[in-house]
Amino acid sequence: MNYLQRPVVISFSGHDPCGGAGIQADIETIVSHQCHAASVITCLTMQNTLNVAKIMPQKSEDIVQQADLLLCDMPVHAFKIGLIGHVQVVHAVYEIIQKYPLVPVILDPVLAAGGGKELADTALIEAIRTLLLPLTTVLTPNVQEARRLTECNDIKMCGERLLNLGCDYVLVTGGDEKTESVVNHLFYANHSEKYTWARLPLHYHGSGCTLASSIACLLALGVEPVLAINDAQEYTWHSLQRAYQSGGGQANPNRLFWR
Repeated sequence: MNYLQRPVVISFSGHDPCGGAGIQADIETIVSHQCHAASVITCLTMQNTLNVAKIMPQKSEDIVQQADLLLCDMPVHAFKIGLIGHVQVVHAVYEIIQKYPLVPVILDPVLAAGGGKELADTALIEAIRTLLLPLTTVLTPNVQEARRLTECNDIKMCGERLLNLGCDYVLVTGGDEKTESVVNHLFYANHSEKYTWARLPLHYHGSGCTLASSIACLLALGVEPVLAINDAQEYTWHSLQRAYQSGGGQANPNRLFWR
């Protein structure tokens, strides 16, 4: 009997109890792209749609053992990394993904919550720079995250420095900037591209997770990286356009809008 095969995307991210970001956002996005979602929770969190109150990183040895158990059973087609939360978690994720150099790695460097809560200290940022960026296929920081990772202000300089740190592609997103339109900047090799999207009226919970997971799925499906990055932005914009409220804070992207 022939069974339908779906590419496996493994997400390393935090658990969001209110269901808008983190592992839940990744799973919704992965399912929406008709890939198979596997997950390793890096942190438990206390949060709602307004802000994050606390993060509880998981033990690094448990993360490694869970991932190894998955990977000895399932072929992986892409790794997506979101909230890390602690320097020891960086080491755990690095230990896993460095064993699979041919598998694309999509890193959304979550350094602060949408409500403003800081989620990364200096040691964590340095570990991301030195361990994860050299293994990253596509990095998707927002402007402030790009500046914190590089200690540069100029977006072009941020992109170039992140490429020099080892990323293959860097998409710097401008959704949090005070501009009339949302402007995203892509850097790769000796190229740069700019994407302009109509700014939508709400604030959204899990938009970065959605974008990075969409890129991961498209790469897992064999789409060429620049096209995957473009198509993932379009998918994310449409999910935000059809967002809905579940609480008193940020709106949830409707990642199954096409249904």
